[in-house]
Amino acid sequence: MSGHSKWHNIQATKNKMDAQRGKIFTKIGREIAVAVKLGGGDPNTNSRLYDVIAKAKQNNMPNDNIQRSIKKAMGETSAQNYDAITYEGYGPHGVAFIVECLTDNRNRTAADVRHLFDKFGGSLGTTGSVTFMFNHQTVIVLAKENLAEDDVMMVALDNGADDIQTEEDSFVVFAAPDKLHALSKAFEEAGMKVASSEVVYVATNTSLMEGAAAESIQKLIDALEDLDDVQEVYTNAEFAE
Repeated sequence: MSGHSKWHNIQATKNKMDAQRGKIFTKIGREIAVAVKLGGGDPNTNSRLYDVIAKAKQNNMPNDNIQRSIKKAMGETSAQNYDAITYEGYGPHGVAFIVECLTDNRNRTAADVRHLFDKFGGSLGTTGSVTFMFNHQTVIVLAKENLAEDDVMMVALDNGADDIQTEEDSFVVFAAPDKLHALSKAFEEAGMKVASSEVVYVATNTSLMEGAAAESIQKLIDALEDLDDVQEVYTNAEFAE
């Protein structure tokens, strides 16, 4: 259940904006607002909120910020309604893009995303024009530390995992999207440190990009991620190391 390079592809093409901590917190705050609106403010009874809080902690979001976001979402009477929208298209050099957004203004977001695709030599496509090239999966990364592969595999398989990839300093677990909560909680209860856990798009086949081509694709990724409404950007580009 190992040997795939698909996690490297995600790491290479999905910039988490580590240097832009404030933007990350803003994006996670929107996810918290959506989770609270859908299932209430108690993570013990709202699995979606539980998972978003776990993501917030993995990104070093202070607990005060998390609680403030929850209280704000619970206290809003005329709350902002965020819609989840996924855009598909092709960037420069025919690279496939999936862009996940949470927005309170669909027209603004559509215009902003379309503008950037046009600016960098790409084009937006229709629903389904790109997603067939990706698998929608739960991906959980566990810090290796003192963990035994057999122990990780046992917890993973008992809770619905499909695949496990062994890296130099981590184990990467793949599963169906609806297994995120059960797997994350199982690892936590087993005392295994979860470095990151989320549902992502994993390209089934990648295109190797180098030099100027890689640079132009990275510029589009960076520009999209800089938009407040954009939560995640995925491509099937693989960048040469």
